[in-house]
Amino acid sequence: MNRVTIKSIANDLGISHMTVSRALSNSPNVQKETREAVQKRARELGYVRNAAAMVMRGDAPKIVGLLLPNIVNEFYARFANDMATACESHSLQLIIHLTNDDVANQQQALDRLQEVQASSVVMVPAPNRTDGDTPNTGSMRTIELIRQSSNAPDTPAILVDDDPAIRAATDHLARAGHTHIAYIGATRDLSSGRRRLEAFVQGTTEAGLTIPPEMIHTGAPSFAMGRDKANMILEENRATAILCGGFEISNGALSAVIDGTRNIDRKIAFVGYGDPSFYAWIENGISTVQVPVTELANHAVDLITTQDSEASVASAFPAKFIAR
Repeated sequence: MNRVTIKSIANDLGISHMTVSRALSNSPNVQKETREAVQKRARELGYVRNAAAMVMRGDAPKIVGLLLPNIVNEFYARFANDMATACESHSLQLIIHLTNDDVANQQQALDRLQEVQASSVVMVPAPNRTDGDTPNTGSMRTIELIRQSSNAPDTPAILVDDDPAIRAATDHLARAGHTHIAYIGATRDLSSGRRRLEAFVQGTTEAGLTIPPEMIHTGAPSFAMGRDKANMILEENRATAILCGGFEISNGALSAVIDGTRNIDRKIAFVGYGDPSFYAWIENGISTVQVPVTELANHAVDLITTQDSEASVASAFPAKFIAR
């Protein structure tokens, strides 16, 4: 079967191939009836547009990239969905790559985006293993998400201001009579991990509490890490409450708490992070730090579409403590 081309469609309809090309690109310079006829015939014949040729002609949709550690994390999945919706409304083509927080995977993804001439990339920067791990983004406009790289201080960043919410969560637990509050959060190597831990320490200080270092647990964020650290806390049998500083960490810790409290006589208070939908359904609801996902995604696309050369500072969106 011969491949369907713009010229074959033009010959089939008895019009010029330039008219067909413009009609397939929804050009307003082609009469509506002609445009609809061309598009209908192209669908009937199974025409597939050549992306490489479109790029060369300059009429391809603008490509933007999104680099995430994973999409198991509900925040990342929701962000990707909301950003894709926002991109569609601006006629942007979104390409998503998963890095697993590995700098080699990150660079490979950036290289692939440059190969398809992506104009911009929104990325959760992977933790640097060495000082030489500065990512090569070429001419792409780079916007960092959630975290900031220490070696790219002038790169625009979209962050969460969760300091007040974490402090409010700590105050909530202290007012409920908890003096032994354990914390589980991301490693201090991540800017987000450092900020959330600092907020927790400040919150406990404001509440007049002294939390011993062994009650603070940090590490590479994952469901397994959260579960393992929560099990350690339960086995030590000192903490009466747990506060989490990460999405996957929170879910892992909650699973350990639910399983653990089935086997012990006492209850342990829990404050999660991220507010997945199921948090409202467990018992009387799980208190949590809620992150404004949609606002973050929309702002990312706003930065891409405005191409504001002055936007070299961080934009922080406030999180909210939800007491249940």
